[in-house]
Order: sequence, then C-alpha cells, then structure tokens
Amino acid sequence: MRPVIPYVTAALLFGLGAYGVLRRRNAVLLLMAVELLLNGVNLILVTADTTVRAAVPAGGQVFTLFVIVLAAAEVGVGLAIVLQLYRLRADVAVDSVRLDGPPPDVVALPDGDALPDGDALPSGDAAPVGDAVPGRGWPPGPDSPPGGGTSTGQVRR
Repeated sequence: MRPVIPYVTAALLFGLGAYGVLRRRNAVLLLMAVELLLNGVNLILVTADTTVRAAVPAGGQVFTLFVIVLAAAEVGVGLAIVLQLYRLRADVAVDSVRLDGPPPDVVALPDGDALPDGDALPSGDAAPVGDAVPGRGWPPGPDSPPGGGTSTGQVRR
C-alpha cells in the first residue's frame, strides 16, 4: 500500500481543523474543528500502523481507539458547556466569554440596598432579567442556604 494518499488526506484534515480552531468564533464550529484535528491524527495513526513495522502489534489502532474515546468525552463536555453558555448569554461566540470574573450583567449593590424577599423592587433599581430572582444574589455566597437568599449584595440586572 502506498501511504501517500492517507498521509496527505490526514494533513488536509488536520490543516482544516487548525484553520477552524484559529478562525472560528462560534463554539459549536470550534468543537467541529477540534474533531477534524482528531480525525486527522486518527488517520495518521492507522496509516502508520499498517505501513510501519512496530514493536507493538496494532499499536496505532489501539491509540486510535483511545483518541475516539477522548473525542467522545470532549464532545459531551464541550456541548454541555456550549449549552450552558447559550442559556446564560443567548450567544455562543467564544470572543465574548469572560474567564476572569462573574458575568458582565452582575452588579454589586451597596450594603444597605439589599432587595426584599417579595416581588416588588425598591424604586430606582433596575429589575432583574433572565432567571434571576429578587433577593437572591449571584453568585451564591458560601454561607447561603441552597435555594435561599444571600447576603452578598449582588443581583443581576
């Protein structure tokens, strides 16, 4: 077997995947580009296993199985992160994701301006949006009861 065609195909798959990772801003397309990278690596492993005499019989195929399992786990975790990102932001652009702190729609209130437990907000304050509940801070404090209010003084606007 001439290994040139599988190696060129693997290089094209890997190149398309690398281009997709570097240029795409949509998180779902980014995950697809990572899958292309992994498929290119799988093709190289299987081709090298069939063309090169190795000390370990079927070693490339075993590594390919590990890469497939890794890719399945990556898709599961990646899609869960993307779904949560879409749920919180209604957008899956990876450029707008802040990794250094709370979401940008979280503001800290002064200590004396805690929201009441009822539905009414004090005059002059902005109403919470999304799934925020008045009286419940974001993120929950370490001493806050599960499902209850917090004393952190932060609300979503």
